[in-house]
Amino acid sequence: MKAVVNERYGSPDVLENREVAKPEPKTGEVLVRVRATTVSRTDCGVLRPHPPLIGRLLMGLFRPKWTILGLDFAGKVEAVGEDVTLFKLGERVFGMSPDHYGAHADYLCMPEKGTIVTMPLGVGFNEAVVCEGAWYADTYLKKFGIRAGHKILIYGASGAIGTAAVQLAKSYGANVTAVVATRHLELVKSLGADHVIDYTAEDFTQIGETFDFVLDAVGKTTFFRCRRLLRPDGVFSAADLGPWWQNIMLAAWSSITGSNRVVLPMPKSSKTFVEYLKGRMEAGEFRAVIDREYPLEEIVDAYHFVETTQKTGIVVINVIPANESTTAGL
Repeated sequence: MKAVVNERYGSPDVLENREVAKPEPKTGEVLVRVRATTVSRTDCGVLRPHPPLIGRLLMGLFRPKWTILGLDFAGKVEAVGEDVTLFKLGERVFGMSPDHYGAHADYLCMPEKGTIVTMPLGVGFNEAVVCEGAWYADTYLKKFGIRAGHKILIYGASGAIGTAAVQLAKSYGANVTAVVATRHLELVKSLGADHVIDYTAEDFTQIGETFDFVLDAVGKTTFFRCRRLLRPDGVFSAADLGPWWQNIMLAAWSSITGSNRVVLPMPKSSKTFVEYLKGRMEAGEFRAVIDREYPLEEIVDAYHFVETTQKTGIVVINVIPANESTTAGL
């Protein structure tokens, strides 16, 4: 099968399109013929760890533990291992593979009880590869304890995590203020944001409002800059460790003192979350925001683009182009 392999750390140019052995499903596993996947900030972070030493301690000191990246996937069940009862051959499925990656390839094996479910009707493969950003976003929202009536400000609401956070916060009944650049104002309005702020035109920290929660969805601001936006019992979180890893230190101090002003939750993968996300998609409360799409053969270009940190929503890799999968009956 075709796969994009990274046997060493470095720029996206170290990636190689190769023929590798096709995996075989073990007991309790399904083999997915991957139609679509994504290139995300996480993939880029594994390829080029930062800071290098700590990153390599976690992901392989001398060479990467994971040589085929890709968390999000959507495709069809091509084979099942023994004792599989939850999926049938030919079913359209989607999910994510945060434990061993592997979606940047023609085939991927997944535990049937893992983070994989059948796709919602009417959703294309390229529209279903949305789990990772939503997974992070929902982790922050659940840690906040967000519910109807709460006010949340989402900074950087146009990325994969931000667009997911806007939609999921609305599904919980929260009042959402989205902070984005001028070109994204209409987008976040269409996702349900109650108020939008153009950070290129005004200082979002000086708007004279306070919030129950502030989420930095892109890791480009700080608690100290945003604290005036928080109510006395308000909570801040970020999708990044922050300058000099200050967010992890602030979260630790907040936990020790019991103030809980800064939280930095770690996401845990589960089938329950993917089922929940599927439900939101079926209810019309969640949709993919796609910046651009690439064929698998051009994945290096996709990595280079994601590394610019300018993407809107997700960057899709079509492992099998839509027209090809239709004509080939795949």
